[in-house]
Amino acid sequence: MKKQLQSITAILWLTFVPGLLAQEEPFNCDFNAYLFQFNDVYALNLASGNSILVAENITEEKINATGYNPTDGYIWGSLAGSDKTIIRIGADFHVDQYSIPTLPTANRYIGDIDVNGIYHLKPSGTTVYRVDINPESPNYLNGLSNLTLSQNINIHDWAFNAVDGMLYTAEKGSNVLYRIDPATGLVTALGEIPIMAGLNYTYGAVYFDADGRFYISANQTGTIYVIQDVQSLEAGSNMASNLFAFGPASSSNDGARCPTAPVPQEDCTNGIDDDGDGLIDCDDPSCSGIAECPVVDPTSGASDGGLESNNRLSDAISQRNYNRVKSGFSFNPFEQPKLSSRVQLKAKSGSDGFELADFLPLGVLSGTVSVESTPADLITITNATEVIAIDILRDQQAVAAVLGMQSEGRVYEHTKYICDRLLGAELLNVSTILLGETPFIVSQIKNPDGTREFVISLTVVDSGDSSFNIESHWNLDRYSEGGTYYTYQLWANQLDDLFLLGEEFLRLVNTERPVENISVSNPPEVYVKKGTYSNGQLNLTLINRVGSMQANVEGGIRYSETADTESVNATIELAGNFEQEMDLNTGTLFDLGFRIEAEESTTPDDLFFSDGVWGIDQADPSLSLVNYEINAQETTDYEDGLYLERSLNLEATFNDYTAVYRSFNPRFKPVSLSNFNAFEFAASGSGAMQITLVQSNISDWTDQPRTSLELSETLENHTLSLSSFGRTSGIAVDLSKITSVVFTFLAEGSPRQLKVQLSDLAFKQVELPDPVKLDDSRFTIAPNPMTEASVMRWNNASGESQKVLIHDMLGQQILEKEINAQAGLNELSIGGLNLRSGIYIVSLVGQTQTRTLKLMVQ
Repeated sequence: MKKQLQSITAILWLTFVPGLLAQEEPFNCDFNAYLFQFNDVYALNLASGNSILVAENITEEKINATGYNPTDGYIWGSLAGSDKTIIRIGADFHVDQYSIPTLPTANRYIGDIDVNGIYHLKPSGTTVYRVDINPESPNYLNGLSNLTLSQNINIHDWAFNAVDGMLYTAEKGSNVLYRIDPATGLVTALGEIPIMAGLNYTYGAVYFDADGRFYISANQTGTIYVIQDVQSLEAGSNMASNLFAFGPASSSNDGARCPTAPVPQEDCTNGIDDDGDGLIDCDDPSCSGIAECPVVDPTSGASDGGLESNNRLSDAISQRNYNRVKSGFSFNPFEQPKLSSRVQLKAKSGSDGFELADFLPLGVLSGTVSVESTPADLITITNATEVIAIDILRDQQAVAAVLGMQSEGRVYEHTKYICDRLLGAELLNVSTILLGETPFIVSQIKNPDGTREFVISLTVVDSGDSSFNIESHWNLDRYSEGGTYYTYQLWANQLDDLFLLGEEFLRLVNTERPVENISVSNPPEVYVKKGTYSNGQLNLTLINRVGSMQANVEGGIRYSETADTESVNATIELAGNFEQEMDLNTGTLFDLGFRIEAEESTTPDDLFFSDGVWGIDQADPSLSLVNYEINAQETTDYEDGLYLERSLNLEATFNDYTAVYRSFNPRFKPVSLSNFNAFEFAASGSGAMQITLVQSNISDWTDQPRTSLELSETLENHTLSLSSFGRTSGIAVDLSKITSVVFTFLAEGSPRQLKVQLSDLAFKQVELPDPVKLDDSRFTIAPNPMTEASVMRWNNASGESQKVLIHDMLGQQILEKEINAQAGLNELSIGGLNLRSGIYIVSLVGQTQTRTLKLMVQ
């Protein structure tokens, strides 16, 4: 198998193709670390944690105790199943075997080679076996006298520091850094490594660089830690340690690296990707806690999660988001009751059998509490039949969440990483985490608000027998079909917390029933880090770990919400770089689901993009749709501004009201309109149209910023000043938090036949004309009769302070409200007054005129 290996450094880009080099070619101190997992070899870029499989099955037995030999440029190791056998590995991964009579027969799993070519091998215990593998030595391939350590330590790898010639290692459990003198065997404890305090991982691969930085890889999580300047440490001195990268996890790890090769470092303050890992400043894990970079971020909550990664239910999803906005939905986990056990959640279903709550990992993370955060509205719009979720809190911060969904016949159709990358999030890293003995895909996501979290997806499959199967795949089409699926998405702001949640999850599954089979996929080697859509073009940042020069793109595209899906298929040329920018000329679109697949990648990457959504409010049961059509955007000849693409045609009849809305993005997340002063659009129709800018931090729908205008049956262009949008409370509009635009049409007391067209929506900064002189006599209330709420509308020519007065038929005053009227059309919602049925007098009192109407309340 031909593989391509690439390692970015600040100094060079090394390209290495196994099989093209001559046999017996040495490595000669290249910049890669080499990670041996059983009998496979990965090239590991320490700066990024990026690993590439460069050779498979190079021996029949497991390889361990590997080290780089400075005297010949080869990597040497020990065969676990062969008596007294060591091996020499060339850069083409050809293996030569040598029998050393002085070695023990088995259990040789710790090893490295000093500057003189002396191979130091250690099984358990305190005895170190030494072999001369310096080809210039008269004792070449002979065993030397053994070395006895001054104490026994629980370690799994060690490495020589070229700066001081000493061996260094980290102990499992205690996380103590040890220095070992290879001349005397003296073991010196230098203290607990701060960044690893409290962890209980196996550290099966350790490395050095030319400056004496010590790199430690944890088997279970793949996390790489770094300790600075270890040669200068004394027992009890301050130890500078930090995260460095997130690499692959493995149940059998051993590492080898030339200790005099440099490893590029990230400057955390200059806005540049210094170490070539595709991550800048605080996005780089090595910057955690440095300069202004936070050690951890809060996570997103489960109450907002769980939307499907396809276009099948986009209308239902948008309706759910619109209903949440309209109802003022908000979820504050810190105001929810604390959960002490799963019984509090199980009691809700009344089922005597297995429930989603049975697998929720409660009480796992130290210093945390859990609260229920179930987004129950997913059941009505997705293929989930049951949903449950918890948010996990520590020190008034959300640190983790678990979202569980039950579905029948096929897996739940959403994973966080598929949609989020094209909606403002970034995929910072994809690797593996070891739960039990299985490596599961774990993703690190940077949310649009800048916070970062680690995500894993696990599905328990119940086929009706006495055991479970577990599946975890990057691609939804790799899941089996049939049976009942319990899909759990777990995310946390620390990988160590996610590991504990995942371990507890598997324990709970095995407690319920034994797991018969676990099926997992590899992470994608070519994937999209992030993307944006603008003016008919998707701009993608691509991570290419295997140096592919070509990839295929296939999927389905819809040009509007009501259009059919059309197939897309293309071949794109790649540069072979670790990271590159690329553009997909899609034309104007509504949504696009597609797959990127490179020949060298074992797993393709799937993505789904959706623009902001046109939708219709169908809350009025009398609504009858004659025609509802969204038309594709014809051109992208845009000037400066924020454009809402596609046009709408609606014909309907209704007795109360209807509304259409256009969100700025599919998640109804707020955007800022602060740089604009006008809303431009074209419209045709008849009667009044109310326009609402939905402000995300307003929970009272009647207080959302609104204005109105009269429609004409011919298509007319309109320019509305954003200052004309007002709130009934009189509080200023916050244009930095707008999620959507809603166009509302009222029946005003009798059935209404509506035919409306809306197009060319844009927010701009323009020169506004002087206010238009209006008919000062217009004064309406609709609907009238009123059931729950009505809206007053009136024109004001100059803008002045006015009063709204409401009296009953006995003359008793019910309401008096001061209004700072604006020049133009004004509105005031009348609702929440608990008026009894009857007739009321509504008066508008100003300096120049008093206007009065009768209001009937049913």
